[in-house]
Amino acid sequence: MAVVINTNVSAMNAGRLLSVSTSLLSKSLARLSSGSRIVSPEDDAAGLAQSIKFDAQIHRNTAANINVQNAASYSQTQDGFLQKVQRSLDRMSELSVLAQDATKTNADLSNYNAEFVQLQNYISDITAKQFNGVSLFASSGLAITIDSDALTLAINAADLSGSTSTGVLNAYSGVSISTSTAAYSALNQIKTAIQALANMRALVGANIQRLNLTSEQLTILNENLSAANSRIKDVDVAEESTQFAKANILVQSGTAMLAQANLLPQSALRLLGG
Repeated sequence: MAVVINTNVSAMNAGRLLSVSTSLLSKSLARLSSGSRIVSPEDDAAGLAQSIKFDAQIHRNTAANINVQNAASYSQTQDGFLQKVQRSLDRMSELSVLAQDATKTNADLSNYNAEFVQLQNYISDITAKQFNGVSLFASSGLAITIDSDALTLAINAADLSGSTSTGVLNAYSGVSISTSTAAYSALNQIKTAIQALANMRALVGANIQRLNLTSEQLTILNENLSAANSRIKDVDVAEESTQFAKANILVQSGTAMLAQANLLPQSALRLLGG
């Protein structure tokens, strides 16, 4: 190799290699400090694109799960009121039987009927109850978003004022127990209302079961999506620590060798001064 002064090829080569090692060291530092394998798009362009889509889907699933859980709370609130309706109907059926007792006076029947009417009014008041401004006992069920693509599920309605066969109020509309004869007729209609309520609670229970399963499904899906996303973008600390140690040694040795390369022209000067 020629001994020259103007162009220090060895120093240029050492400087280039030192620059490469310094860049690797900087990337390792950035990855270890951020916890991300992709600190810049060029690290893994295709992986970054996939990760962005995973992140978006995870966020949409989380939003859908919130919707589903709110719907479950809505349905549970419905059932809470329906339990009170059940207790009221049970008592109304009991009063209907008591009012058919031949030993009861008209005053007794009037007292029974007063309680019966108050229970009727209580159930009627429940039909107007709301959950965050949304009717709990509307004639149609709500459409609930259940996945990241906005697929909807129409949950079963609980319409207390529906038809005789499906509602509760209309199943005993216009009845009283002010007389023994009226009480007999009222009992049959209250039994119809109890059957309608039983069907309604079964439908609401089915809603709650479906919504809870959907929520669990979304949670599991997000776990799997997060695991896949992690494999793309999260740094393997053990592997990256090894790369960091390697790059750190190369930087130190490269710095030392560059210093040595910069001393080479002095050997030519010694020849001139010899």
